[in-house]
Amino acid sequence: MKRPIAYFAGTGRMVPSTVFTNFDFAKVGIETTDEWIVERTGIKQRHIAKTESATDLAAGASIKAMERAGVQPGELDIIVLGTASPDRLLPSAAVDLQAALGAGRAAAFDVGAACSGFIYSATVAESMIAMGNADTALVVGVEKLSAITDWTDRSTCVLFGDGAGAAVLKRSKHHKGIISTFLRSDGTLGDLLCRPSGGAARPFSQDVLDDRSQYIKMNGREVFKNAVRSMSEAATRALDSAKLTGADIDLMIPHQANIRIIEATAKHANIPMDKVYVNVDRFGNTSAASIPIALDEAIENGVVGEGANVLLVAFGAGFTWGSMVIRL
Repeated sequence: MKRPIAYFAGTGRMVPSTVFTNFDFAKVGIETTDEWIVERTGIKQRHIAKTESATDLAAGASIKAMERAGVQPGELDIIVLGTASPDRLLPSAAVDLQAALGAGRAAAFDVGAACSGFIYSATVAESMIAMGNADTALVVGVEKLSAITDWTDRSTCVLFGDGAGAAVLKRSKHHKGIISTFLRSDGTLGDLLCRPSGGAARPFSQDVLDDRSQYIKMNGREVFKNAVRSMSEAATRALDSAKLTGADIDLMIPHQANIRIIEATAKHANIPMDKVYVNVDRFGNTSAASIPIALDEAIENGVVGEGANVLLVAFGAGFTWGSMVIRL
């Protein structure tokens, strides 16, 4: 097994204070029930940002991660941020975060890989550390999906939540850290989960507002099918690269999209559900933020500790998918 190049020196998370339960959908005119949502997704509640911006959430998570890593903002060499819901389209969410943190010497940039964004971002950060371009990196997954969700569409509005997770990566001098990574994408399937309008091809206009095409649109059946297949592949490839099996994994942290997808991925990887971290019931799908939020929770709650082998695996719009094995 190769010696890790970078390790997770500290993690942090922040979610909005407002909790929106399945019962609250009736208050906004959505005809659904708690039983219907839980049966199909496993979600019972999610956090919704009322006053917090994506930058606020990212900064809160980042400050906690840096405190735990013993790192000051001025020590950051790079900030790599995964998001599909930035506060603004120009400049990047990463430079807004850089300004909020006062990390004046860091190179900051976004990675657009939707729900796979944290794994993609951590892989980029690891590569920059390997190339000698950085010693200390801040990796963030943040989403304010409530701002791009169609709250009249029952098939999507029940799924998403807001939040941020962060990790400080530092150059490894021991045998803990990132052991293997795997990334893939398939742009030919992009229309199955996308925001059709609001970009340069179809900018905002009255027509866009009228047809509500600036919001997330999803073919749920096709997304489910591809997510199971792709996350299963990603889990296998990362384990093979690390020369490990499911039996060697102390905890799997999958993207928290849907409990049925999580269960199918765990079964394929031969990892029992009692070794799979699940918080989709409390946070819903927070896209790029879901894995770092879950990782921080698992560490903070003592579910995993130093020396544990952890498998991260995700799937998102693009389609993108990826995985990572880390030793804490």
